[in-house]
Amino acid sequence: MTDDQGEMMRRRIVAANWKMNMTSDEAGAFINTIREGINGKEAEVHIIPPFVDIAVVKDALKGTDILVGAQNMYYEDKGAFTGEISADMLTCLGVHSVVIGHSERRNIFSEDDEMINLKVKKALEKGLVPILCCGESLDTREAGKVSEWINAQIESAFSGISAQDAVKCIIAYEPIWAIGTGKVATTDQAQEVCLLIREKIKELYGSETAEDIHILYGGSVKADNCKELFECPDIDGGLVGGASLKPEFVDIVNA
Repeated sequence: MTDDQGEMMRRRIVAANWKMNMTSDEAGAFINTIREGINGKEAEVHIIPPFVDIAVVKDALKGTDILVGAQNMYYEDKGAFTGEISADMLTCLGVHSVVIGHSERRNIFSEDDEMINLKVKKALEKGLVPILCCGESLDTREAGKVSEWINAQIESAFSGISAQDAVKCIIAYEPIWAIGTGKVATTDQAQEVCLLIREKIKELYGSETAEDIHILYGGSVKADNCKELFECPDIDGGLVGGASLKPEFVDIVNA
């Protein structure tokens, strides 16, 4: 895609993270109500339901260009890992992308930077698009350590990953204090950190990779605030939580 001056632009991406919501019946019915509103748009759309809904959602999206993602995966191919899901299990279902390192996985389920790096590597190995999450707590922000925190998360997540693979990833900046709270980072705050991430990628891989990689904003993204956020030069779309469970998700995609 090019802008009015003919310069290359990154395609917009909107990803719907349903978290632990929607039964299979609810998922199929909801997709049927929104699919026409989000199909064929300029934005690349990912629907990311719970594992048990993936097959139903995939079926409901037949005939569209909408992609299906997963909310998590383990970094081993198989074995005695009760309750876990492998990358091969996801690809067998036709899954395109997978969320890795969401703050809820880090904070509630104690996933550390090393595990997240292993998951990113495994996703890339298996042809899945990692949607890598990063973000700071309110304490970290108030302590003035946002840059230090975000840079460390990015550096760790991409450790041992080539530029060729890094550019296949999507990065989602989600300030923890804005997830599900109704609070949203100001446009300036969101742009500042997304630019920080792009500069870190430039430091790690060079200008071309930094310009090509997609960086999303997440954290109480809604129909009434998304347009301003998406207009920021270093924000390429959104990772949407609660609003993706409502009809207003169509308006977010159209923004």
